[in-house]
Amino acid sequence: MKGLVVLVMLACFAGAQHQALIDYLERRLLAIEDRISLWHEQTTRYASELRELKQQMVSQLESLDKEKEALRTNLDSVGTRVDRVERELDYLETQNGAQPCVDVDDKLIEQQVTLVKEKQKTKYFKLTDCSDMISNIKAMKILKRVGGPKGMWTKDTSKASGKVYIFNGTAEDTINEFATVQDFTRSTGMSLSTNLKLPSAWTGTGHVVHNNYVYYVSQAEEISVVKYDMGTNSVTDSAVFPVQDHVPVYSLTPETVMDLAVDEEGLWAIYATKQNEKHISLAKMDVKSLDIEQMWDTNCPRENAEAAFVICSTLYVVYNTKQPGRSRLQCVFDVNDMVTNEDAPLVYFPKRYGSHSSLKYNPQEQMLYAWDDGYQILYKLLMKKKLEI
Repeated sequence: MKGLVVLVMLACFAGAQHQALIDYLERRLLAIEDRISLWHEQTTRYASELRELKQQMVSQLESLDKEKEALRTNLDSVGTRVDRVERELDYLETQNGAQPCVDVDDKLIEQQVTLVKEKQKTKYFKLTDCSDMISNIKAMKILKRVGGPKGMWTKDTSKASGKVYIFNGTAEDTINEFATVQDFTRSTGMSLSTNLKLPSAWTGTGHVVHNNYVYYVSQAEEISVVKYDMGTNSVTDSAVFPVQDHVPVYSLTPETVMDLAVDEEGLWAIYATKQNEKHISLAKMDVKSLDIEQMWDTNCPRENAEAAFVICSTLYVVYNTKQPGRSRLQCVFDVNDMVTNEDAPLVYFPKRYGSHSSLKYNPQEQMLYAWDDGYQILYKLLMKKKLEI
């Protein structure tokens, strides 16, 4: 009987030890599971932080790349401006000798002013044998209505290029390029175009595309002409227009402080100043260097002027008449004095919608690309020789 009791006691003791071992193991397993769960949470948090850090680094690298590109563009522009200033200083040094240390009398000053005026009136030496002038406007073709009430559209004036360029607005920095006129006409808005972003905003509507370069007017503290290479996406030259006290060239398009034009002879600038505030002035520019070759004060008034263009070194200014929806060529200025206002034919534009904010002549097609209250219009021109008038 005593032996049975001892066996029972031993069995109970062994069972208690076994249960204690199981409880211990369970506690250890729970502790391990807690540590694994903690490790998993920490690992997940670390991975999330690493992803956020990676995104921040990528964003900062992209921002640095943009800043680097902008800095490179600014440095190129500064280099171009420095080169141009050096050329202008060299030119001034060759033209102007040392100032004498004596008083200059009024008569000598008047002689110098007269010489400057005579130099501006010297005969313009033509680069081509172009002698055409407008005899009539044959037809009007409305291609589309896209963009705001003011803008400019054109093709490359130097070659038979099919690309169409849209300058929407008067203070933007992105050009819409269409591969063909057909793409432009069938596009919903600008959907079929490619965006071309310029390094600075343009001012007004007086810009041209010539020989794969964009020539546009920019106004900050001064009015500048910028030459932008669409092949390399960079500014190749820029020039501050050497005239002070500018005023808008057209009274009906006050946003246009200067209007650039291209004809058979090259690049022209149409502008106005306070010194000759009632009339429009004209300058011939070097298409490569942007230097001013010659300047003229015309007799064409600014009042009621909408837009202007140049054909065969002759300036044509378009005015808003008192008749609703009618514009006409009302002033002609030929730098070679072959045509006068009395000789020029009376030419009206077909009925339009509002007011021409730009008229761009294409010498390859002998057509005008017009922007009229958001409508893009083509005018076909009939030409004749100046000697026939």
